[in-house]
Amino acid sequence: SDISSGINAEYGGASEGEGLGNAFLSHISGCDAIFSMMRVFEDPDVTHIDGDVDPIRDTETIFHELRLKDIEYLKNNIEKLGKVVARMGDKDKAAKNEFETMQKAKQLLEEGKEVRKCTWSNKEIEALNKHLLLTSKPVIYLINMSEKDYVKKKNKWLLRIKQYIDENDPGATMIPFSGALETALLDDPDNAKSYLEERKTTSALSKIIVTGFKALGLQYFFTVGEDEVRAWTIQRHTKAPQAAGKIHSDMERGFIKAEVYKYDDIVEHKSEAAVKAAGRYRMEGKNYEVLDGDIIQIKFNVTDTKKK
Repeated sequence: SDISSGINAEYGGASEGEGLGNAFLSHISGCDAIFSMMRVFEDPDVTHIDGDVDPIRDTETIFHELRLKDIEYLKNNIEKLGKVVARMGDKDKAAKNEFETMQKAKQLLEEGKEVRKCTWSNKEIEALNKHLLLTSKPVIYLINMSEKDYVKKKNKWLLRIKQYIDENDPGATMIPFSGALETALLDDPDNAKSYLEERKTTSALSKIIVTGFKALGLQYFFTVGEDEVRAWTIQRHTKAPQAAGKIHSDMERGFIKAEVYKYDDIVEHKSEAAVKAAGRYRMEGKNYEVLDGDIIQIKFNVTDTKKK
């Protein structure tokens, strides 16, 4: 899974090959979610292609470009699939469903709607998942403020952007941050803590990373040894044997059970023995869905079945 970051209005005309053009849009097509950067700071040294700062206009420019590219993609595929449907008729129900779903998506895009904001049946979603449309991807809105505004938590655009997102992308996440502040922290990590304390503020970077991680449908589980703790990345709803397979294929193949407790349990009780005494240590089988923050010990047995 991947996430595209920092797209902005300077990519106006990309669908027609202007700016970074098709290379830029194809990069987004390979991602599973999008960070849409909305600039709200004024700075004469950082010029804007349109001459002034207007984050709502910029965002509309971005999604207009993504819609145009999706329409172009669908036109080509509808034409190809239409020939298959004309030849096969009702004999190929999957092709017919895909064809009708793409026609519906194209019509909605031409009406100015994004695919992710529309209502789809399970069959339609199955058909859409084959095509990775740009406007089907979840979007996280990053509001890039000046350091001064971020520290004060004030900017004339914040309320307007919140209203815009609530009206146009209900449920989407909006994260104010300061690129200038984050850069200063990265440039001098030894003094980052005092830098934040002096300004009585916090970095937004962790929140951005965690939110992006969740948008991709990812989570962590942990394994704990005597000399190391390791975090393993899996998709949400992964079953215990498949999670074990992330560590080693033999663990998935010979999976017996998982001994599980939560990260919060070890923080509260301080030791594995205390977690067990508190009744928080449990055994789970093959159908267990691993949860974010699980600490797991895999029990497995692999028998060599090769013929001698």
